[in-house]
Amino acid sequence: FLSIALSSLEVILGVALLLRWYLRRTLYILLALLVFFGFLTFYSAFFNKVTDCGCFGDFLKLTPWTSFVKDLVLLGLWGIVFMGQRFLRHRFVQGTAGLMTMTIASALAIGIGVRALGHLPYFDFLPYKVGNNIGQLMKPAAPARYKYTFTKNGETKEFADFPTDSTWKYQSMTVLNPEEARPVITDLTLTDPEGNDATQQLLTGNKLVLIVQNSNKTDRDRFEQLNTLFAAAAKSRKNIGVMTITSTSSGKFDAFRHEMNLATPYFFADATVLKTMIRSNPGLMVLHNGIVRAKYHYHDIPALFEIEKAL
Repeated sequence: FLSIALSSLEVILGVALLLRWYLRRTLYILLALLVFFGFLTFYSAFFNKVTDCGCFGDFLKLTPWTSFVKDLVLLGLWGIVFMGQRFLRHRFVQGTAGLMTMTIASALAIGIGVRALGHLPYFDFLPYKVGNNIGQLMKPAAPARYKYTFTKNGETKEFADFPTDSTWKYQSMTVLNPEEARPVITDLTLTDPEGNDATQQLLTGNKLVLIVQNSNKTDRDRFEQLNTLFAAAAKSRKNIGVMTITSTSSGKFDAFRHEMNLATPYFFADATVLKTMIRSNPGLMVLHNGIVRAKYHYHDIPALFEIEKAL
């Protein structure tokens, strides 16, 4: 909720600044925010607390130092507006009209944030977004290309292929295309209760996947509706395989599934991977041969015909 409050406040202050609504007060509140975030980004950059600032989520990743420079630029722009505020005293909207405009802007900013908290994000920039082929993203986009450095008789030479001449002495090897040679998805592994690798089961055929990141924190009230959906999916002509993936320990999840009457096959994966897959606990994913066809928050559990349509 703090993230919603801060992001909403930034939008509200931005609208107030554009409309010159209580300009002096708006500028002082903006200054407080800029100083706070400037200190925060400097601290995280100087002490290497995080690798990216998270200002724009996965849409645009900034290093802490880049984010700190951004805050300095914003402080500079704030100073320009503050020094020139005598030329900006006339409000674009005044009285009741101004109050109504700010009320609408505030309601929209807060409402969008609150809705995003209880549903899936409006935009998904992660590897498991709808339309992505998980199996393909687990493979390199291109074969790795290397540069080999060797020396002989004081001469240093670079090779595209490992030399067959044994008189050259190896020094180093560099990957020329690390981004292309590294798969987008590197950490997805499913195991069954016996510890066997079951990743391919996820990537084959039509699948309705229930993701329970943490059984202690999941919304238990949704499982009656989910069980009804799974029973219907088992009878579908689309031959839909239903499965559950969790990061909860085997013993705890076994007790949980009996309590919830959850009769699907279940598998285990890393908690961070499951959080990357879907921001919902529990959440649903629909896959066809590893291609993500649809994703659903537990507040938006679909009917069977919607799943069949997605497939």
